[in-house]
Amino acid sequence: MTAAPTTDAERLERAADAASRLRTAIRQVVIGQDDVVDAMLVTLATRGHALLVGVPGLAKTLIVSSLAKALDLSFGRVQFTPDLLPADITGTDVLHEDNGQRSLRFLPGPIFHNLVLADEINRTPPKTQAALLQAMQEREVTVGTTTHPLPHPFQVFATRNPVEQEGTYPLPEAQRDRFLMEIHVDYPSEAEEREVALRTTSSVTPRIEPVVTREELEAVTALVPRIPVTDEAVDFAVKMARATRPTTPAALADVKQYIRFGAGPRGSQALVLAAKARAALRGEAAADVEDVEALIVPTMRHRLVLSYRADADGVDVKDLLERVRRSVK
Repeated sequence: MTAAPTTDAERLERAADAASRLRTAIRQVVIGQDDVVDAMLVTLATRGHALLVGVPGLAKTLIVSSLAKALDLSFGRVQFTPDLLPADITGTDVLHEDNGQRSLRFLPGPIFHNLVLADEINRTPPKTQAALLQAMQEREVTVGTTTHPLPHPFQVFATRNPVEQEGTYPLPEAQRDRFLMEIHVDYPSEAEEREVALRTTSSVTPRIEPVVTREELEAVTALVPRIPVTDEAVDFAVKMARATRPTTPAALADVKQYIRFGAGPRGSQALVLAAKARAALRGEAAADVEDVEALIVPTMRHRLVLSYRADADGVDVKDLLERVRRSVK
């Protein structure tokens, strides 16, 4: 049995090693998408939730399921459809009879797992989407008059197809804000796509075994809040979030023209926490401005509500955030 680390340096080394093992395991079945995997590991280390956005066929579901297999955690998958009801996710009370005595007994839904894949989350109506709000924020579910705690840890990785609009429902702003990150999954390079075509059509099926134990993951998630962060990094994160608000006096003209509502305090919180996780997973003793800058887009883009003018002018959120970053820097 490996001895528990006793110093912060040893804990950082273990965290970086755990992240390396997870990357290696996922690469057995997922070709490319290294930036996506790194962002998911940051989300995992912060005990947050992530929304993966990309067209069909880019391995969004495969990445999440592969991460679950590489961890010693329970995994649940929910395929969101227009006819899905809240009870199909959270569970429901059912009538149970034992020796002639009838009683209500709670039957847990698929949300009662450590890692939950909410596949195509925008395909279900807002009523069902809202069933995840309490779970994602408070890590518990209320059914009837009873509140049931969810397993620890509990994290949601949702997928969304940005192309198909028929039969889809936009995610409410309050729910989007619950996600630590919105991770965009892009097309693979030509070499990677060639490797995908070869590997996925062969008779060999790679198998992922758990490479990080629950105890190791708990050690990483406990370490992240303790990672120091420089004053400059905190100031940069706060100024970045405030600079996206059109009501801020010093806001850019583009912000006032194209953004209706900017990022709230959760935006700066997410930036600082994600920067700490990025530093920890790289074995660094402190988070700096560089860590914050690297995570601006995935932690902020889904928190901005664009104006109709932005849609008409074809404004890209990523470019808009880059302009804000340059002005703040």
